[in-house]
Amino acid sequence: MTRAPAAGRELGLGEARARLVHASGLARRWRRGAAGAVELLEGLGIIQLDPIDRVGTNAELVAFARVDGLRRGELHQALAGHCFEHFAKERCLIHARRFPVYRDHLRETRWWRHAERQSRVDEALVSDVLAEVTERGPSPSDALSDRGRVPPIDWGGWRGTGSRTALALEVLWTRCALVVSTRDARGRRVYDLPGRALGHWATAAAPVAPLAELVVDRVRVAGLLARSGGPWWSMLDGARTDGTVEQLLDEGRIEAVRVAGRPYLALPEEPPPVRAPARVLGPLDPLLWNRALVRAAFDFDYVWEVYKPAEQRRWGYYVCPVVAGERFVGRVEARREGDRLVVDAGWDVSDRRAVSAAVGRLGRACGASAVDWPPVFHASPPPGTS
Repeated sequence: MTRAPAAGRELGLGEARARLVHASGLARRWRRGAAGAVELLEGLGIIQLDPIDRVGTNAELVAFARVDGLRRGELHQALAGHCFEHFAKERCLIHARRFPVYRDHLRETRWWRHAERQSRVDEALVSDVLAEVTERGPSPSDALSDRGRVPPIDWGGWRGTGSRTALALEVLWTRCALVVSTRDARGRRVYDLPGRALGHWATAAAPVAPLAELVVDRVRVAGLLARSGGPWWSMLDGARTDGTVEQLLDEGRIEAVRVAGRPYLALPEEPPPVRAPARVLGPLDPLLWNRALVRAAFDFDYVWEVYKPAEQRRWGYYVCPVVAGERFVGRVEARREGDRLVVDAGWDVSDRRAVSAAVGRLGRACGASAVDWPPVFHASPPPGTS
């Protein structure tokens, strides 16, 4: 039985903003290019994935906002050997140092329906797929032998794979018998044996208190981690209520705080002053994980509308916020078109110079030779408009 949450001290909004920006790595100077991408993953621990690519995928946008000299299409190759994919804050690139914990303790979210996957492919077939990857080496699913079809899992209208081979790969991936070690130039997941992909991390021992270590990691990258359940807990939700948090509080490794009256967990340290240049953020950037907290701390309401029907969107399909220091200075919708970055619209632009610098930087990361700007920026559209 867990104790009632400690009330904690109330943080001013200025300190809350500083903690969030500092934790997200936006104010830190990282190395350039591929070395910077490796350093970034080492620092953040996890980078959330999403496949939609208008101006780079979300993982690329997280990197572009922090690492100079990194170009579209380079991230996964830069991180090969340093990471694996699994669920953290939903599906993420996770630093290889955490593989032993997933191998021994964390394999399945409640909603992943692993048992249902296992029931649709027999163990002989799963073993056969593992043997083929062992012999062939790193492989995307469609490079492996076709083993026929299976009824796909229905996710409320979205259907999973119907390929027996691909489903067996998902079973092996969930068990950590295989890892997604990188993505190829087409964005396909590349499966491999942990020993080949991750080196010594594949057989390293897990920490004695693995969940406690991961909770501290999650608090560190979030800056302020809500005590309430949510996607920022994901596979660690059990640790939120099983006494792990209370033990960490008692040990002084984390502290209870409040922001605008709501309870959060934080590291027991004062954030340094924040001086961060203007950057375009991906929709699943660490700074944006808790949108209610962003609204309270920054007075900025961000909603990612990519999965909304067009008629229900207030802003647009793939609108990204622009942050400078501790302020959000606008939001833009952009896309690649040939060798140009086309900005279709901009809203709430309070600092045109900062937005121009941030978008120009994004254009260079995308390999654009020029940026096409809209004739005007817009004020906020009224609720209910698109």
